[in-house]
Amino acid sequence: MNEICSKSEQLLNSIFESAGFDVRAAASENELGCLISIEGDDSALLLNQGGELLDALPQILNQAYGRDLPKGQRIVCDANNYRSAREAELRAMAEHAARQVRATSAAFVFGPMEASERRVIHLSLAEEEDLITESVGEGNGRRLRVALKTS
Repeated sequence: MNEICSKSEQLLNSIFESAGFDVRAAASENELGCLISIEGDDSALLLNQGGELLDALPQILNQAYGRDLPKGQRIVCDANNYRSAREAELRAMAEHAARQVRATSAAFVFGPMEASERRVIHLSLAEEEDLITESVGEGNGRRLRVALKTS
């Protein structure tokens, strides 16, 4: 395991211990960079409010160590396989949007979502030659639009 993953794991475990959370972080490397899996009796606390606390953890770690990661790599945190399940849900939503756009020829606009979630949908539909995806809006109201490509 590389040094950044190891330091990230140690920092999170120190934070959890200081906060009195009954959870443990375990880091591993994957193709995207460093994946930190969080397990324990209090892991559900990280998923409250739509996973806001879980979303904050990689921001802290990327601020602390992200500049030392190779280009294109990042630190991702997951608890109780929440991210994996959410990514599968987002891919299914992307497929639904693609079917609807093709059936109606009308653009499909998702509700506001985080950049990481928009990215999953962009990547899910990237190989679809007849569709285009684009992020529209500003700040927390940023949405993803799926439409037919125009010739």
